[in-house]
Amino acid sequence: MAGVGLLAVAATSCGKKVESTQTSGIATIACDATFENIMSQEIDVFEYIYPEASIMPYYVDEHAAIDSIINMSTKMAITTRPLNEKEIAYLKSKKKIVRQSQIAVDAVALIVNPENPMEIIDRKEIVDILTGKFTRWDELVPNKGKLGDISVVFDHQGSSTVHYMRDSLLAGAQLGPNVYAQKTPAAVFDAVASNKNAIGVIGVSWITDDMQGRELNRQELAEAVERNDTTDLSFNSKIKVLKVRADGQVTAYKPYQYYIYTGEYPLYRQIYMISTGAPGSISHGFYSFVTGFKGQKIMQMTGILPKVVQPRMVSVN
Repeated sequence: MAGVGLLAVAATSCGKKVESTQTSGIATIACDATFENIMSQEIDVFEYIYPEASIMPYYVDEHAAIDSIINMSTKMAITTRPLNEKEIAYLKSKKKIVRQSQIAVDAVALIVNPENPMEIIDRKEIVDILTGKFTRWDELVPNKGKLGDISVVFDHQGSSTVHYMRDSLLAGAQLGPNVYAQKTPAAVFDAVASNKNAIGVIGVSWITDDMQGRELNRQELAEAVERNDTTDLSFNSKIKVLKVRADGQVTAYKPYQYYIYTGEYPLYRQIYMISTGAPGSISHGFYSFVTGFKGQKIMQMTGILPKVVQPRMVSVN
């Protein structure tokens, strides 16, 4: 995680020094790369509202994000788990004030190419695909020879998404030989959109229509937050989002915010923000922003379920 420290040094050396307050100065944040799309929008709006603030993100795997807080190379991190008692005690022994809060619930979506006739998948089928028991699509769905071998794509072999699927569904079992890492969530989306045999495992914020077509710039995003824009989200038409059926369920659900909220969509995990920034510092200011109403409203606009903003349904094109 030396790169985080280097970013901060570089930032202070190229331009005038800005006084560090809750709304000005420079800070770094180590973010689980799964949530890059979410955090980049949080940073855009914060820096638009506070022009003298500079938040420098470092997108890494979750283990590296936790390490960056423990070894104090950064004062903020975004992860899928809070610090444990041992980690908190260590930081307190170093005179650090630890703040951590659940900021949202993320759904893990399963996506396929629009040419794939599959619409619904259940928990056992997911397990059998991930472990390599099922290797061809015709073992799961009649496709009249249109599809061949199943190709499972994740974002990164060390990502929190991989860890979640192993821990929640596979009980530690090994992934099958047909599972591939694509390095980034965006690459997972592209792989599925271009390969009719692929099935992708990806965070829901990467598959809304905002990822395709017109993207809001900083001013537009900030204005949308201010006017409490509640336009329904829709999933990107370049991929198909599968309905998922949990054990014992008759009905399958897509990862709409409402079904994440009710727990009827079964594949979800918490997102946490951790900060060791001192009161009055830029790190503490950004932590307060993300955990506050405006930061939570931004998350709602990405398709995940924020902790303090009401959920909404998603329309499907």
